[in-house]
Amino acid sequence: MTYVIAEPCIGTKDTACVEVCPVDCIHPVKDAPDFAKHEMLYINPDECIDCGACVPECPVDAIFDEPELPEKWVRFTKINADWFKANR
Repeated sequence: MTYVIAEPCIGTKDTACVEVCPVDCIHPVKDAPDFAKHEMLYINPDECIDCGACVPECPVDAIFDEPELPEKWVRFTKINADWFKANR
C-alpha cells in the first residue's frame, strides 16, 4: 500500500508535505522548472514507504492511506502512478 494525493490538492499544491517526506517521493517540488504547469502534487507509489508523515502537513486533507481513500477519489491512485510514468 501507499499514500495517495487526491482531488483537494488540485489548485492548492501546498508543499508542506514535500518538506517532511523522508524519501522525497512527492513531486513536483516547488523549485522544479515545471512546477507551475502541474495542477497538483503526486506521490510516487514505488518510492513511498508508507510512513504517513505527509498526512498531517496537508492543509486541505488531500493525502490518504490507499485503503482509506474515499470511493469518490479512488481514481487518484492511478493518476498519481501515471504521473510518475509520464514524468520520470
